[in-house]
Amino acid sequence: MKYAYYPGCSLGAAAREYDSSLRAVCQRLGIELAEIEDWNCCGATPATTLDPLLSLALAARDLATVERQGLAMMAPCPGCYKNLRKASLSLAKDEELRQRVNETLGGAKLQRSPEVRHPLDIIVNDVGLDNIPVEKPLQGLKVACYYGCAITRPRGGFDNPENPQSMDRLMETLGAEAVPFPYKTKCCGGAVFLPREELALELTAKILAKAKASGANCVAVGCPLCHLLLDMYQFKVEARAGMTFNLPILYFSQLMGLAMGVDEKELGLERLAVSPASLLREEWTQATA
Repeated sequence: MKYAYYPGCSLGAAAREYDSSLRAVCQRLGIELAEIEDWNCCGATPATTLDPLLSLALAARDLATVERQGLAMMAPCPGCYKNLRKASLSLAKDEELRQRVNETLGGAKLQRSPEVRHPLDIIVNDVGLDNIPVEKPLQGLKVACYYGCAITRPRGGFDNPENPQSMDRLMETLGAEAVPFPYKTKCCGGAVFLPREELALELTAKILAKAKASGANCVAVGCPLCHLLLDMYQFKVEARAGMTFNLPILYFSQLMGLAMGVDEKELGLERLAVSPASLLREEWTQATA
């Protein structure tokens, strides 16, 4: 299996642990990632709001590069995944719009829109859960699977938009317990964090509180923006809410790497604001006792 890999802006900066852990996991699963040459911003929310045609053109430039590679695209960031997938489908259906976008590009032209997929979809539905080599089962971990509001929401996507199960099934395969979590697709407020920080912190507090109440001792995510709010700002959320959560927030790829025996240095666990070190030692010690 080979995919054109679109890391996007976040995975090269604030979410480097998502990038490194996903690359390590894919390598062990036999998934070859060919990073898109000279990729640019996908034109997510800010560009879409200001100039829809510009947003489409930004996405189309990346799609045109992938088209020349003759591959499907893997986009780990849900914002990138949603925007690129929407652009690909829209441009495939509307020839007039595609012509306008190609005129805007001025260089490489998009002829046929390539398929855009999220790594969860590829791992669960292409690789298959039965083909994931689990060397160190995550026994004792009780995981709240948090999809956020973008991974499963594009129309015609790979999972149920209101009650997705792909990450839950993945965690169970890894030996963890996926706790019932009714807030799995609620918004964390990441998109309004800058203009309305208090609202974003309030929404994040509700998600963390519900995860705690569900019996989780950690949260799995697949979105850099969700991770930023739930992990880096967890201490600020605790102070505002007057509660203590102490919930490590890990990318699903980091948990996969732990279960598959990937070297922890490749997983970037040291970059997490809420360290999972004590939790992992405690749970694995109890599970193997």
